[in-house]
Amino acid sequence: MALTTTTRAGNGPRRRTLLAGGAAALLVTGCSGGHDGKADERARAEERLRARAGRDSATLLAAYDATIAAHAGLAGRLRPLRAEVARHAEAFGSSPASPSPSPSAPPSPSVPGDGKSALAALADAERRTADDRAAALGSASPELARLLASVAAAGAAHAYLLGVAA
Repeated sequence: MALTTTTRAGNGPRRRTLLAGGAAALLVTGCSGGHDGKADERARAEERLRARAGRDSATLLAAYDATIAAHAGLAGRLRPLRAEVARHAEAFGSSPASPSPSPSAPPSPSVPGDGKSALAALADAERRTADDRAAALGSASPELARLLASVAAAGAAHAYLLGVAA
């Protein structure tokens, strides 16, 4: 039985090289085609959504701070939740703590006089914010949608815990 070997002609590119080069050329051509501004608008909308989520976290953080200041006895329960809200603000690119009030800082919220009502107010704020974030999922990129969904779930859990603690 004779053993046959196939030899490739040495004077040309290999088939894989041609296919890979052709695919790369298609990708480059497709990416550099007419730019109609839709990508820029999507990026701006994404940034607005991220900034709004950061402001919402900063507003929640201010509510936690005001409640802790008004009801020192609740501080032990609220500090872990507050710390998570601060991390959420950071994840959205918002500064969670500023040493002095700035013009962009949320106004200090009013806090109910009794602890039970104060916890209920925080639970309502967490619930509203979680609902807003869940509603925004459809207009977010996959990456931001995952972050919004995760933070919304955490907010819903906070609302539950605040309601149980009351």
